[in-house]
Amino acid sequence: MAVIGLAFASLTLGTPLVAATADPQPNLKELAKQVEKLHTEIETLTEQYNGERVKLKQAQRAAESAKKTLAVSESELASRRTKATLLAQSTYMSGGLGSALAFTQSSDPDSFLDQATTSYALQQQQSEEVAQVARAIQAAERAQASAKARTTEVKDLLSELGTKRTRIERLIGKVESNLFSEVRSRSKTTIGSRVKISVPIVGSGKAAEAARWALTQQLRPYVWGAEGPNSFDCSGLVMWAYQKVGISLPHYTGDQWTAGTHVSRDELRPGDLVFFYNDLHHVGIYIGAGMMVHAPQTGDVIHITTIDNRPFAGGVRVAD
Repeated sequence: MAVIGLAFASLTLGTPLVAATADPQPNLKELAKQVEKLHTEIETLTEQYNGERVKLKQAQRAAESAKKTLAVSESELASRRTKATLLAQSTYMSGGLGSALAFTQSSDPDSFLDQATTSYALQQQQSEEVAQVARAIQAAERAQASAKARTTEVKDLLSELGTKRTRIERLIGKVESNLFSEVRSRSKTTIGSRVKISVPIVGSGKAAEAARWALTQQLRPYVWGAEGPNSFDCSGLVMWAYQKVGISLPHYTGDQWTAGTHVSRDELRPGDLVFFYNDLHHVGIYIGAGMMVHAPQTGDVIHITTIDNRPFAGGVRVAD
């Protein structure tokens, strides 16, 4: 943003950029503020999207688990019902008048009573087992219905977020088009130009190695929701870099914030995650000397910058 600020300062001094009219067009500084505000909004929305996508996966797993539980319960219930039916038929065949006659004609009444008692106990046991399975099925059905409702809810929310984000992207495209065309016509400086920088990372642990992996992706484009290998958003770059060293992180700043030990700004080491803004909607990977590598925003690329350009929220150490 420092380069942008200098370019704007040199371009907006002196003669106004547009002629005064009843409805004057915004100048470069105003356009730049609009772009910056929209980029913040779109990045916040992107991380909301990522968070809901994580919830969607959880809801889908819950629905699948509930479905399997239901299938097992139904199979077990059918088996127990069959056994109970056979037992009931057997009891009926030897019950009633037949039982009385069998008792009076039995050469060993005590043995007969023992068998009858056992049969009755088994019947009671089977009835309780059937009741237990029936209750289990009811619980599984409730779980499945709940998981299905959650999945539908998250899908609807993702659709809503996607629609909103599309509107913002279109507006950004319009504003940036006006801004960049004005700047290109007045200066040879290319706003947003980046160069790949070789930076030595101190450390031999997984965190330092993850930082080195992130640096290899310099100049890859920022794409919302992307997690590599050709483009990334901010949390997608973090997830990808740590995957390379065998550490699994969620693709969501909110969950990455709780994925390790919180450290102060003075304690930061290469590979630590650095978060920005009150809602934690942006994250980068610290590389040392107050610098980080990050995927910034739509229209930009992965690059190295100072952590002073954004309101610092905190650091997280995922690994040594």
